[in-house]
Amino acid sequence: MSLKDKILANFNNGNLSGKTSKDIYRILSIPKGEQKIIHKVLTELCEEGKLCHDAQYRYGTPQQLGAIVGTVSSNKKGFAFLIPQDREKYPEDFFIPRKHLNGALHGDKVTAMLHRTARSDDEVVVINVLERGYREIVGIFYKDRTGCFLRPDEEKYTQDIFIPKNKTLGAVSGMKAVARITSYPKDRAPGGEIIEILGDSDDFFVEELSLIRAHGLREEFPLSVKKQAEKIPQSVEKSALNGRLDLRDELIITVDGEDTRDIDDAISLTRAGEDYILGVHIADVSHYVPYQSDLDKEAFKRATSVYFPDRVLPMLPRELSNGICSLNEGVDRLTLSCIMRIDTQGNVKEQTIAKSVICSTHRTTYREIEDISLGKEPACKKYPDLIEFVKNAYALTDILKSMRRKNGEVELAVKEAKILLTEQNEIVIPDYERLKSQEMIEQFMVLANETVAAFMTEKKAPFVYRIHEKPKAEKAEELKAFLLSLGVSAPFDPANVSPQEYQRILKNTATMPVFSVINRVMLRSMMKARYDSVNVGHFGLSSKCYCHFTSPIRRYPDLCIHRIIKMVLDGELAEAKKTYAVFASEAAVQSSECERKAVEAERDVDDLYKVTYMSNHIGEEFEGVISGVTAYGVFVELNNTVEGFVSLNSLPLDEYEFLEERFLLRGKKQAFGMGDSLKIQVAGCDFGNREIDFEFLEKIN
Repeated sequence: MSLKDKILANFNNGNLSGKTSKDIYRILSIPKGEQKIIHKVLTELCEEGKLCHDAQYRYGTPQQLGAIVGTVSSNKKGFAFLIPQDREKYPEDFFIPRKHLNGALHGDKVTAMLHRTARSDDEVVVINVLERGYREIVGIFYKDRTGCFLRPDEEKYTQDIFIPKNKTLGAVSGMKAVARITSYPKDRAPGGEIIEILGDSDDFFVEELSLIRAHGLREEFPLSVKKQAEKIPQSVEKSALNGRLDLRDELIITVDGEDTRDIDDAISLTRAGEDYILGVHIADVSHYVPYQSDLDKEAFKRATSVYFPDRVLPMLPRELSNGICSLNEGVDRLTLSCIMRIDTQGNVKEQTIAKSVICSTHRTTYREIEDISLGKEPACKKYPDLIEFVKNAYALTDILKSMRRKNGEVELAVKEAKILLTEQNEIVIPDYERLKSQEMIEQFMVLANETVAAFMTEKKAPFVYRIHEKPKAEKAEELKAFLLSLGVSAPFDPANVSPQEYQRILKNTATMPVFSVINRVMLRSMMKARYDSVNVGHFGLSSKCYCHFTSPIRRYPDLCIHRIIKMVLDGELAEAKKTYAVFASEAAVQSSECERKAVEAERDVDDLYKVTYMSNHIGEEFEGVISGVTAYGVFVELNNTVEGFVSLNSLPLDEYEFLEERFLLRGKKQAFGMGDSLKIQVAGCDFGNREIDFEFLEKIN
């Protein structure tokens, strides 16, 4: 046992808990000449987060000293808050005065101790920084008489980064750049070096790139990954067909958006008497990305492709995502197929999951499939062999939707922005539209995901599930109180609400004016879906077992489970358990975190595009609905999903009371609540904060 382990063991058994360094030297009989060594070990254990000390430098494990582990959220005024890691034990944030930050910066993971004062019992002092929140940071480079600096775009990161003159990469004042933080001197600005110059700070595309970099995202792949990708053949080799189900002569199509470049799913559909034979065929990416190869390690690191209006940051190099793994029309492609026999009630009576090879008959778009369903001549003339196909597909879509409603799926109406960039770099944001062809593909993919997950659960194989836990009791209680305030019956137990009960509320209020409000508040009451190696079901889909199987080009969990599925199909279940039992959990955690970051990056960039788009419409009038209510005003969402803020000063003069639990601003003359329709005028755009200001014109009854 090492010296460090021996000392830690003495803390864990309580022998040294709450002792100062002098006490520790005495208890362990440490000679004076060796005390520096022990002090160094204590410091290292604190840096690792295994020990900490209080204000009197009494040492112990975090549990022994009642230390709180959390993340620092700074304020530009200098103080900060600690967001506890253990939300069940510490549901509220703690206040950190500037003098008690002790070198901690925004985003840092720290240990802190309670510091009760006569005025406050929620104040803490930072004891130790466990992990720095920022290794790289984006900002504006500038020079002054004292030297060179980078001022971070992130306002909460209140310290400018000092850049030595020989580490500037030639940046000039006013340029956007990325700095790597290299040192954290006590009582001085962090030190760093410029690693990338993005361009002029007033350039739109530089601002977009700044947001992308701020989330730690990059386009370029490491050289070893590029070299491995370049060696992959761009046509299917004959040897790869051995043992595969040959579906190349079947009518199989892909259905995607007009601008889709990576096509990883295809469908086939036939009738067998009253039953439907639905095939969902997914690109076999795992054939080209060996486990633990450089390609795989990079895919694991990225975990997801990230989509912006003008670019995609792919999980895999384009030789795969747009090449050999893309199910392009008229070429052989290796796939993993889930073929299901479905009755007229939507039940899967039989399923076959197999390694396969297909040759896509047609590459179609959602609009083309919709036009075929409507009998429009150009589309029907172009695809005469799909007229019956689409008729059957839409009939099956209706069956599956009906089945899901019967099972209790919580069908929320969530709008997704569609932002387009023309060849002339003009931003277009059309009104929101959802086609039935999109519902069709969604229903087919969800069914395949459920079928595969159930198959693998039955095999008791290690797996990465897509889970969606039931709402937390306090969130469900808030929803219930809100519904009752509207006069809506809510006979459910907040501690154990079911998806069927949520669905029943949506069904009973579908024709009421408050439906959109209920829809939004219900969404806020629900947990976020994530990945896990332990199956707990999917609340929103009312599904006992669910996974992501259908997009291995752009999602790592799909790629991971494809490997496991193929091992199970090959009779290698024991080997799969040995190889993936631990890794499945690691992949779930990594993928959930990367997905969260990707969603945040996409949202930030979308907001930049929306602000830029609306800056060309200042002074114009629009109609929208209230999508959020605060004590300071209301948010209004337009039909194209653009959201802006109407301040309290812009609303009709009145004495307003903010009823937070009812999402309502109530005045003596009138009230403003979520779902209310307003006519507004675009008043201004704040590019720095990516915010849009609306001026109130009138309330629409």
